[in-house]
Amino acid sequence: MQFEVWAPQAGRVTLRCDGVGHALERDPEREGWWRGEAGAHDGSRYGFALDDGPVLPDPRSRRQPDGPDGLSAVVDHDRFAWRTEWTGRPLPGAVLYELHVGTYTREGTFDAAAERLGHLAELGVTHVELMPVCPFPGRHGWGYEGVSLWAVHEPYGGPEGLKRFVDRAHALGLGVVLDVVHNHLGPSGNHLPPFGPYFTDTHHTPWGAAVNLDAPGSDEVRAFLVDSALAWLRDYRFDGLRLDAVHALVDTRACHFLEELSGAVDALAADTGRPLFLIAESDLNDPRVVRPRAEGGLGLNAQWNDDFHHALHTALTGESQGYYADFARAPFAALAKTLTGGFFHDGTYSSFRGRRHGRPLDRNRVAGHRLLGYSQTHDQVGNRARGDRLAALVSPGLLACAAALTLTAPFTPMLFMGEEWAAGTPWQFFTDHTDPELAEAVSAGRRREFAAHGWAEQDVPDPQDPATRDRSCLDWSEPEREPHARVLSWYRLLLALRHEHPDLTDPDLGDTKVAHDEEHRWLAFRRGDVRVAVNLGAEWAEIPLGVPGARVLAAWEPVEAPGPDGVLRLPAESAVVLLQE
Repeated sequence: MQFEVWAPQAGRVTLRCDGVGHALERDPEREGWWRGEAGAHDGSRYGFALDDGPVLPDPRSRRQPDGPDGLSAVVDHDRFAWRTEWTGRPLPGAVLYELHVGTYTREGTFDAAAERLGHLAELGVTHVELMPVCPFPGRHGWGYEGVSLWAVHEPYGGPEGLKRFVDRAHALGLGVVLDVVHNHLGPSGNHLPPFGPYFTDTHHTPWGAAVNLDAPGSDEVRAFLVDSALAWLRDYRFDGLRLDAVHALVDTRACHFLEELSGAVDALAADTGRPLFLIAESDLNDPRVVRPRAEGGLGLNAQWNDDFHHALHTALTGESQGYYADFARAPFAALAKTLTGGFFHDGTYSSFRGRRHGRPLDRNRVAGHRLLGYSQTHDQVGNRARGDRLAALVSPGLLACAAALTLTAPFTPMLFMGEEWAAGTPWQFFTDHTDPELAEAVSAGRRREFAAHGWAEQDVPDPQDPATRDRSCLDWSEPEREPHARVLSWYRLLLALRHEHPDLTDPDLGDTKVAHDEEHRWLAFRRGDVRVAVNLGAEWAEIPLGVPGARVLAAWEPVEAPGPDGVLRLPAESAVVLLQE
């Protein structure tokens, strides 16, 4: 078997495979690369020693059976027998469901999660978006401190478990998206620096030295990241990737890394005949992120839209701290702006940033499905001190309003696991660091962070306490009892309407018309022949829809269709979807 590794600074490289050492030779055709042959098979353990140093895992390891610090293992991807013929499922018209494998079930494995995929198929979502699955220290964590970008976290089930999960999802007609992290690696178990300039002090990020995308040696680092992304799409048959915090990818080169990546993914899609897509988490509010490369953009297919979330959250809860401040001044106006223009900050002043932010989105050039809309995400829930979900903050009626707005808006909707039944379990920040000093630093840092915002330290869950993770696991008995069952039925109904009525998946942002009343706390909008109205107030609202011939398709509380005067009388904390006939 051929082994190879990029180690440009090494004077000597030794492969250690199944306990036997093999001296590698320089590759005459690729500067900095070493290669050599050794007898190996699926499961063979190996690593590389640089200049007689310790044996380190392969930077491109496909498997880490003993965790990030252990030896790598050979993976023969051809050994897996895929059962489902899958031609792919594109992003337009999709509904995503963000899922964390470690807490979706109490068992916290791919196989246990796969047994619950039938629930999602019945719910009406089209794609499961897995939070990161790369290896990280310990057993439990969010996954954003992964260190081996080609491998799969062993406690979840490793490569074979992940393939079984994807195969089962495809058998149910569900696409699968993977959250990948290119902007940083975890502080523990990261063995890349000895191999080469994977990081650079030229730029700094919140996590320290930046990933090297533009300094000397960056050609190979970029190839490392691009090839990793293609491997997930090719070897594991993912339908798309979610790219974590792309605003932290500092790149001054003429061809941005994201442009290079999107071109490579498009080429793979053409080669496989499957639609493949990239979704960015971007804080830039820059339409160029999702603009085609031919039009001067980066060519990504979609991005998360936090502006919609922030406007909706402030309208529902009245919270105004931190980045909610700008939206809380007139939350219904902010919500109306995002529903029709995509971004709220489109060159406007952001008090949280202390400067102007964003640029306008051209609705004639950017389709609505290129923005993801959501009322909850792992970040917006888990980064609260106690990890309290929206269900812990507002009434079931207001949850119904949030669902109606999210699932009928002109964006690609995304749900956070458990949201569909108003899960009573929190989703808290948890870690399982094996380094005692790092573990204590994380716990103390979490307490200090929230103490600065007025929280008592004893009220902030300890990330290292196993109970913090256990509290965050979904309770699968909840959907069968009230009030959870009613909320679940509401989500299923709204998703069914989304799939039945083409107006609700129309990508034309300019076709959405909104009216609202800040004082009386109602908002209504039109998408083709569909009308949606929500009343977030504590009193009945009279909403002048002007459509006397409308038929009620769905209502959280009993409501009559508008009379001859076209006025809708909507109960407090309630939502309705109507069809003009």
